[in-house]
Amino acid sequence: MIALLVCDDSAMARKQLIRALPPEWPVNITQASQGEEAMAAIRQGLGEVVLLDLTMPVMDGYQVLAKVREEGHSCRILVVSGDVQEEARRRVVELGALGFIRKPAPAEELRATLDELGLLRAEPATTETQPADKPEIKVGFRDALREVTNVAMGRAAALLAEELGVFVRLPIPTVDLFEASELHMALADANRGDSLSAVCQGFIGEAIAGEALLLFHDSEVADIAHLIGVRPGDDTATSEMLLDLASILIGACLTGIAEQLDIRFSQGHPQLLGEHARSIDELIQFNRARWRQTLAVEISYGLEGHAVHFDLLLLFTESSVPRLTAKIQYLME
Repeated sequence: MIALLVCDDSAMARKQLIRALPPEWPVNITQASQGEEAMAAIRQGLGEVVLLDLTMPVMDGYQVLAKVREEGHSCRILVVSGDVQEEARRRVVELGALGFIRKPAPAEELRATLDELGLLRAEPATTETQPADKPEIKVGFRDALREVTNVAMGRAAALLAEELGVFVRLPIPTVDLFEASELHMALADANRGDSLSAVCQGFIGEAIAGEALLLFHDSEVADIAHLIGVRPGDDTATSEMLLDLASILIGACLTGIAEQLDIRFSQGHPQLLGEHARSIDELIQFNRARWRQTLAVEISYGLEGHAVHFDLLLLFTESSVPRLTAKIQYLME
């Protein structure tokens, strides 16, 4: 039997990945929800083969790869991640990963990659080496939506990285249900007293509706403009730049979510909202009547080597939750 370690902070991702494993592959499966747990399992000999996510709390996948090399473990690691930036692929291979598969990993691609890398030992089943039963994994709605968003934001980050010529640091998305008056809590870390500019874009499809809100700190806009080549002081070009960046991030993220849930979103035109607003609360008040109680998904992108980040909120209406739940439940079956 092969000691297989599946490391991902999302129960949804672990369930999808384990379900995609070749059914005849004789493995003993151990699960880890973050890098330190993975390293503990590897030190116990439970990670002969490791399927490793990159974006995790406590210790991420890059740190796991570096630690495995530092400690001299012989485990063979295949990265399975939603971060599909070319630089991410290059870095994991440089750190010792044997290969890279983007989430969600199709069963056929996973089998072919394992076989190509020599990791798939499809030994004849005997009483000693029977294919292991796949563990039953319970997945909650928030975890599932967070993982769907994680995959979508990775695709958006790849486009942003290509546009700006930088490496985009990806966060772990947060999912919460808020009253309109509480939305500022979702951005408490981002609200540093800076003035803000924001782009808002509505979306609707198959009984799911909401608005995407992308926030920029004005103190960082000049750095973004410099990356793109916009001249300082050109307010018109700066506004167009913010709208273009919003189209990339919001459009790619919504498309990624829609593809996974097998729906199609119609998107409104992006609008510059509350330019140079004094606080997040001022922005929330602008649309308070429409947002009311909202399912909020927060994503905070950062640019490596630059003091720049974007805060993206996907705000789903309360009436969208039943349809979202049904779509996600179907995805998990």
